Amino acid sequence: MNEISWHERLLGGFRRTSDRLGENISGLFGKAALDEATLDAIEEALIASDLGPATAARVRDRLAEERFELGLDEPRLREIVAQEVAKILSPVAKPLEIEAFPRPQVILVIGVNGSGKTTTIAKLAHLFQEQDYGVMLVAGDTFRAAAIGQLKVWADRIGVPIISGKEGGDAASLVFEGVKRGTAEGIDVLIVDTAGRLQNKAGLMDELAKIRRVLGRLNPAAPHDVVLVLDATTGQNALSQIEVFKEVAGVTGLVMTKLDGTARGGVLVAAAEKYGLPIHAIGVGEAVDDLRPFDPSEVARAIAGVERIGMK
Repeated sequence: MNEISWHERLLGGFRRTSDRLGENISGLFGKAALDEATLDAIEEALIASDLGPATAARVRDRLAEERFELGLDEPRLREIVAQEVAKILSPVAKPLEIEAFPRPQVILVIGVNGSGKTTTIAKLAHLFQEQDYGVMLVAGDTFRAAAIGQLKVWADRIGVPIISGKEGGDAASLVFEGVKRGTAEGIDVLIVDTAGRLQNKAGLMDELAKIRRVLGRLNPAAPHDVVLVLDATTGQNALSQIEVFKEVAGVTGLVMTKLDGTARGGVLVAAAEKYGLPIHAIGVGEAVDDLRPFDPSEVARAIAGVERIGMK
């Protein structure tokens, strides 16, 4: 995949989000200086676009600071939104780096059922393959036969080994086997699927704790990463998932999927502003190469829709 096609997919993925922003700010502009009522209306429009109250307040403060005595037009507002969003995303745009020694680097992937977790694991594996890392998967979501089967299909499709067992099996035992095999075979990255049973927080905490204990016996530094997969189409509900999974699983970073299927892509910005967790990659499609680390400035422009109206 070349950079132009990813760039085009990125713009297409955020099109609904930028269109929604346009709908929300339409009719708020005039030639008079910005007054408090207009600033309030703009702030509310940005919150309605799922950018989050903190981001909306930042933009409002910027507008108030610059005064705009001659009024403000939509292109200039979009440009300011893009600039402020880029400032928020820049500190958190951090690709997953494979640095663990000894190998393998163990990445636990968590998320509610339906978030795109299993598919995201395959896409991450493909991303690491492109960087010439050896990858192995562990089908640790043993509560759902469908999850095990789906991950096996993906492993076969992208050509990576997988450790799996029967439905209802012990996930920690599979992880133990994965680390032992991964170490013996010189695997760089071990990606572990986990059960997405958020409705049973105690059970999920117990299972993750057991996995951590098993890992600790083999490699005290593992798991090296605990990555939460979020479905952008759930909007503000994604933020509540971060809150809960931080508590039960010690989340170290985020991946946000399905940004092409929603007008709520602004939640990416709200998550960055509120939690400051690394956002390792974003997904804007169903193909195996539609998950990528992102350029914060490029994503900010796509969210604000500035490129589509001729701004630089």
